[in-house]
Amino acid sequence: MSFPLTRDDALARLKDFVPLAGRAYAARRNHDGGPDGKATTSLLSPAIRRRLISEPEVAAAAIAAHGFGGAEKFVQEVCWRTYWVGWLQKRPEIWARWQADVVRMEAMLAEDGKWQRRYELALTGNTGIDCFDAWVHELIETGWLHNHVRMSFASIWCFTLRLPWQLGAAFFYKHLLDACPASNTLGWRWVVGLQTAGKTYLARADLIRDLSGGRFSVDAPLAREATPWPADIIPPPIPAAPVIQADPTARTGLFVTTEDTSLETLALPGAIVALAATADIGGTPAPLKHQVAMAMLADGLQRAATRLGMEPERVDATFGVDAMRDWAARNRLTQIITADAPVGPVKDRLDVLAPALAADGVQLVRLRRTWDDVAWPHAKKGFFPFKGAIPKLLALPATAIG
Repeated sequence: MSFPLTRDDALARLKDFVPLAGRAYAARRNHDGGPDGKATTSLLSPAIRRRLISEPEVAAAAIAAHGFGGAEKFVQEVCWRTYWVGWLQKRPEIWARWQADVVRMEAMLAEDGKWQRRYELALTGNTGIDCFDAWVHELIETGWLHNHVRMSFASIWCFTLRLPWQLGAAFFYKHLLDACPASNTLGWRWVVGLQTAGKTYLARADLIRDLSGGRFSVDAPLAREATPWPADIIPPPIPAAPVIQADPTARTGLFVTTEDTSLETLALPGAIVALAATADIGGTPAPLKHQVAMAMLADGLQRAATRLGMEPERVDATFGVDAMRDWAARNRLTQIITADAPVGPVKDRLDVLAPALAADGVQLVRLRRTWDDVAWPHAKKGFFPFKGAIPKLLALPATAIG
């Protein structure tokens, strides 16, 4: 099992997978051969997550080969993450709540020995549930789990092991190469009946055996019912922040983050006179996740440097305000352009950075991709209403990735 770490490799992986993105994908996408078996999905999601490759590029390639009808299931799966991200954009409080819950629950572990013991057995893959324990080791060793496996894992974590979904989401977020604040947090909420009120996902031993090709016996009893988590209050949606227009006459620097490693594909206004990047991805990622993100960032930084014909810099890994102010001052910048980051750690840091730079007379401009601009306003309720916007997204030119 390997994942593309450069844009060239991601494009090559897409080309190789496209013949399988039609009926073969629809028929086999839920089957999981494990880390040593044949993949039934593209394994492109880590690349899409860091935008080594874009959603419209992936969707357009599949449709060109199979037509929309043939590639519909694959395209819908590409759009699921777009939907989750758009939904959370309007409700950032959900992300803040989850972060606070994790801190609170980790502190509570020391006060409940039985709960702490169950938690430690789950984290180390020693629960006695063969599929779950194997998935824990696969996640830690590869940074990956098949999407259908993720659903069963979360269900067993919450309903069989009786552990809080928030801590399970934290475990995934630490290790999964493609985990983003939206799809990870909201996916776990969906399993426990919070995202679609009262609708839970119950892992089934027979389905796990079937979809794993009989790799697991699942002899240990799984929960027979999935009682929804106590309902929480979903905050009303807030309007999207307006996009600040770049000044093409300003002395401009380009700033690359791990949220978008293909800034050279954006329509950059004016002349860029400085280029920098940060290695910070937020939180405490597992070493493998950090290594993969850094490889993607390095590729993105080099591509931008090649296009702009300049040597890039690296600001400190803590995304420090002082380091950014120093970089701007040394290069006499009055404007810094970066990609618009959705709700999550990078956005949190940009929100702190913007006013600090403004105090120095430097405007931070966050360019939003056309795909996001068109899609996010439609992420209002569930995914099925959102599907109505997919034709509008597909009408965008494959080159409209800026």
